[in-house]
Amino acid sequence: MRVLIAPDKFAGTLTAVEAAAAIAEGWRRHAPDDVLDLAPMADGGPGFVDVLHAALGGELAAATITGPHGAPVPATVLRVGATAYVESAQAAGLHLCDGDPEAATSRGVGELVLAAVDGGATTVVVGLGGSGTTDGGAGVLAALGATSDVDLSAGPRALAGVSRVDLAPARERLAGVTLVAASDVDNPLTGLFGAAKTFGPQKGIAEERIAEVDGWLETFAAAADRRTSLEKGAGAAGGIGYALLALGATREPGIALVAEAVDLAGRARAADLVVTGEGAFDFSSRAGKVPYGVAAVAAEALRPCVALAGQVLVGSREMRALGIESAYSLVELVGEERALGAPAEALAELAARVARTWSR
Repeated sequence: MRVLIAPDKFAGTLTAVEAAAAIAEGWRRHAPDDVLDLAPMADGGPGFVDVLHAALGGELAAATITGPHGAPVPATVLRVGATAYVESAQAAGLHLCDGDPEAATSRGVGELVLAAVDGGATTVVVGLGGSGTTDGGAGVLAALGATSDVDLSAGPRALAGVSRVDLAPARERLAGVTLVAASDVDNPLTGLFGAAKTFGPQKGIAEERIAEVDGWLETFAAAADRRTSLEKGAGAAGGIGYALLALGATREPGIALVAEAVDLAGRARAADLVVTGEGAFDFSSRAGKVPYGVAAVAAEALRPCVALAGQVLVGSREMRALGIESAYSLVELVGEERALGAPAEALAELAARVARTWSR
């Protein structure tokens, strides 16, 4: 039997590469003769560069950039031919945001784009996801040369009262470069479904502060490029999507971009079963998350798809609406303490159990 193993990361415990290896190890315990094809996945968030490097090869170049609170942080640029891939989470990820969320900047993402361009890339693909900033991408624009009457690199609070933003220097700096924003988020920059209202709380912005932060982003958009702020995806990564779109970027679904890079469709057609997974499998998985994207590819190939997850938070009806035949929970099998304390071992154990049900 041929099994395609295509999980996302298990946030906080395992990378996608580690998760795929753990599932394969456990599967082999029960079905050592099955042919396993490992295809670690990402949706544009943490792990985006690592997954693409594993799939595409290419060269990794180290860069030191500005973190969300000003400290230098390490990051990498993946260069494949004339195309470079960078990951916003490496520069402005939630794991780096341990200070005031109203002062967190996305400047490092712009510096990563510059590093890619300075390295000779003519196309730069920016993975959006897992960010801890809500500055409307002002920091990105500043790093690329945009000017203003306020400090664009000082987080959303610094945008209060902004009246002038000149994007021309940033656009000139990227002349001849194709920008791609890899994101599945459809939210606009501001408003009821905007970056602050939808994602601000998970980034540490207090509920009673959301309206004011959203107002700062409204003022910023009015000074920079109001029309672009209304576009789908402008609210991605706290508004980094807005900055990229304002500089002429096109938007591609992150999961679709990775799926194409790893030839997921072809590999699914060659398999008898597709196995995916992520840390928490819930109904938000429909919003561009890896399991939903993998399940859609499996369905097109007429192959069943099952999911292994840290927690399964949907019922069977919702699960099938997401294209998943069955989902299995680590926490249910081994308990939360062991699932977090020994995640690879626990995931391998869960995979062995799933193999007993699904392997021939």
